[in-house]
Amino acid sequence: MHPRYRKQALFAPLGERGQDRLSAAKVVVVGCGALGTVLAQTLVRAGVGFVRIVDRDFVDLSNLQRQVLFDELDVAERLPKVIAAEKKLKAINSLVTVEPHVADVTFQNVRQLVADCDLILDGTDNFEIRYLLNDVSLETGIPWINGGCVGAHGQVMPIFPGKSPCLRCLMPEMPEPGSTETCDTAGVLGAAVQVIASLQTVEAIKILSGQPDLVEPALTIVDVWDGTWRRMKLNGDDLRQHCPACTGGERLWLQGRRGAQSVILCGRNSVQISPDTPTRQTLDELEARLSQTGHVRKTPFLLIYRPEGTESELTLFSDGRAIVTGTSDPAQARTLYAQYVGL
Repeated sequence: MHPRYRKQALFAPLGERGQDRLSAAKVVVVGCGALGTVLAQTLVRAGVGFVRIVDRDFVDLSNLQRQVLFDELDVAERLPKVIAAEKKLKAINSLVTVEPHVADVTFQNVRQLVADCDLILDGTDNFEIRYLLNDVSLETGIPWINGGCVGAHGQVMPIFPGKSPCLRCLMPEMPEPGSTETCDTAGVLGAAVQVIASLQTVEAIKILSGQPDLVEPALTIVDVWDGTWRRMKLNGDDLRQHCPACTGGERLWLQGRRGAQSVILCGRNSVQISPDTPTRQTLDELEARLSQTGHVRKTPFLLIYRPEGTESELTLFSDGRAIVTGTSDPAQARTLYAQYVGL
């Protein structure tokens, strides 16, 4: 055991054996925003041997209030979140392997992203990806830890496929748009994010150190503003027998039968557009074409395009995705994408 972990290994429930297991473990953190950056940092500091981080977005000034791995230089450089995070994480612990993926998690790539991992950690901010993670967890047998945070409150729920209730046991269908709070409507406290992600990390350490029996099937809800804490134990058999995914075998999100091509990004006045098929145009080709109709700036990871005469901005990625900034209307975002890039 490396001496940097000595204080952690002195914690009796973990010990040197548990620390060694952490060093051999592999996790994937889906989403590198508020929850995801705290998750990635605490796991890397704890000595989890392999941490894959996946995110589709770049660093924005509005992220810095709660996303702990980023700074103003990352904003100025328009770095993809996972690239900025990788640099910081490697500086924190060079013994750990950090594998960044600048990608949107979809039904086409999610199996590949989780296939060789022991645990999936939810650092996302939308229900579509959570339902997709639930599907791939049930399909592969890889456990996952759901987490969410808005305002001053959040929740954590560990999910063991075939043993504990899954996301659809509690919510068979996704909430209707506008029916739940978001950081756009309720805001979010950075302190609340830290608490929720820390609870996820503790459950992850139990699992990765070979002690999954210590993780209780329960939904934990915390409000840091009110100082309240609720823990609801979940009866797996009662919930699972009526679940369309656990008992019925449905994998609607994993099969691509559910999901949208446009996603409103929380707190950003931005919409992500994903084409049906990946683009064949390179960023260099897009730069040459789009520079005739607006201002273009290209980095090694993306291309930023501001059309002449508009207040909107398109950030284009090599896989054909675009984040359209200046609108929260998916229809308008798709119109701009079609007009300048093509659908």
